[in-house]
Amino acid sequence: MTKRDWVMKSTVAVILSTSLLMGGQVGQAAAASTTYEQQTSEVASIAKSMVGKPYSYKASGPKEFGSAELATYAYKQVGVKIGSTISGLYKTGTKVSSISKVEAGDLVFFSSNGSGSPTFMGVYIGNGQYVYSSEGEGKVVLKKLSDYSKKFLGARRIVEDSSSDNSSNSPSTPASDIASKVIKNGEKYLGTKYKYGSSSSTTKSFDCSSFTQRVFKEAGITLPRDSRQQSTVGTTVSKKNLQKGDLLFMKASVNSSSDRITHVAIYAGNGKILHTYGSPGVTYSKFDGTNWEKRVVKIKRVI
Repeated sequence: MTKRDWVMKSTVAVILSTSLLMGGQVGQAAAASTTYEQQTSEVASIAKSMVGKPYSYKASGPKEFGSAELATYAYKQVGVKIGSTISGLYKTGTKVSSISKVEAGDLVFFSSNGSGSPTFMGVYIGNGQYVYSSEGEGKVVLKKLSDYSKKFLGARRIVEDSSSDNSSNSPSTPASDIASKVIKNGEKYLGTKYKYGSSSSTTKSFDCSSFTQRVFKEAGITLPRDSRQQSTVGTTVSKKNLQKGDLLFMKASVNSSSDRITHVAIYAGNGKILHTYGSPGVTYSKFDGTNWEKRVVKIKRVI
């Protein structure tokens, strides 16, 4: 073999190997894109097939569903594990820049007034529609996204097109971890004085609702300022399902004929509440079997 022949053969070999490599990369990218489209399309299809199923708090399917659990179930069917709380899922995946950029399979989040923390969520299925498990309607329903534009808070993309350079996915934070963080945030204010109408911008004093607003804010959850406003967000739960981090709303006294909310406290677990009132300021109080428990008129879960 002459030197010229050797050079030509070597050049051909390099060209062939480069072509094969590039072809493989293109094929992998195409396959990844196809898988992405298949997954998101299947998630949307699964969610849509659940329309009409009964709503049930925290139900994980397939016969009935809670709000977040519908999305959890749909993604589980395509092999993607995500959290099962609205607040956790609101931090999962990547943020969709605007409502006009929402794609099939994206999770969409709403609140009653279009601000603050999300109180309900669904799965976008394309064609301007989304599916969600409605507590108010008692079942899984199909809605037009445009009809809820004023309540829309944002959307998250769980499954990214891995053929794109900017794909990323972050796991949701378990609700129990967020609840523990809320309690830890509150503990650092133990002994801080009580002041009715205290400004939400200060940590030198609190009233009951500025305290809950502050410690939840430090855990990444936005609440309204007033206790009665706070009682309108999140999911209503029963006393038997009480969990750490739940908000307890109370009337003025055990014997009060009115259920008007005058106080809010955080359930800290182990039969205790963390709150602020009167002379002790921020403090722990026994809850089980006490007048605090007897005054409760509503329990809400915002985690």
